[in-house]
Amino acid sequence: MQVWHDISAQISEATNSQFAVKENYPIGGGCINQAFRVVDGLQCYFVKLNTPSSLAMFAAEADGLMEIHRSHALRVPLPICCGRNDDTAWLVLEYLAINHGARGKAADLGMQLAAMHRVTAQQFGWTRNNTIGKTPQINALSSDWIDFWRTQRLGYQLDLAKANGFNGKLQTLGERLLIDLDKILSDTSPSPSLLHGDLWSGNYAYDEMGNPVLFDPAVYYGDRETDIAMTELFGGFATDFYSAYRYEYPLDSGYNIRKIVYNLYHILNHLNLFGSSYRHQAEQMMNVLLVEIH
Repeated sequence: MQVWHDISAQISEATNSQFAVKENYPIGGGCINQAFRVVDGLQCYFVKLNTPSSLAMFAAEADGLMEIHRSHALRVPLPICCGRNDDTAWLVLEYLAINHGARGKAADLGMQLAAMHRVTAQQFGWTRNNTIGKTPQINALSSDWIDFWRTQRLGYQLDLAKANGFNGKLQTLGERLLIDLDKILSDTSPSPSLLHGDLWSGNYAYDEMGNPVLFDPAVYYGDRETDIAMTELFGGFATDFYSAYRYEYPLDSGYNIRKIVYNLYHILNHLNLFGSSYRHQAEQMMNVLLVEIH
């Protein structure tokens, strides 16, 4: 296939080492991209494929991985290159052998995530937009966390839901929540921490030595509690992870309410990505928050 020829040429140029794909092995688990392990007999890489229009998404993912790598806190697969031809876009990453059968060092994941969250910026947001799943994620820089969350997270998703035909009660509750967001988040003054941004159980694993690895980030700088909240949304994180994180970087009071605000973003995104099965959950979450402040 032409795509493997083009990818081989770009890997060779990026690494200054001749590479030619001889075998490609599909890797399951993703719902957005096709994924492969490619080898030439000696060298091995991880490759994601998607439509040509996905190049910007891949470039943002590569930048996000490098942002985490520069924190020196957690291991990520290092980006090699990304590109496209007329038919396909690709992202080539370092191939890491993942031990899917092991629980790994959950406490290390907690400690290292706490260290990553101590890496901060001057403002909330990031230097570029990226994606959450395949939904655009807007990261315009802001000095006001509540306004950032109102406009670039909840407001953006509610507008997208309206465009997707989700009106009525969802929008009524959403409008009330956006107005009252200051009341819900009034007891926190977070630093702009380096975030993974999409930290569910499918986006971390352990290498062959049991050391934690993060991948598929939706990086930006924001309240660190957003990462912790998402780990609780779908489960899959050990008790040792939470104990170690809280020991290194205790959470502030009021987190149990704020985590609903933060996880609402992801439930609205799932509504927009996967349909109406998430509508009731989103409405329930907004009701809980509105009752809390009235």
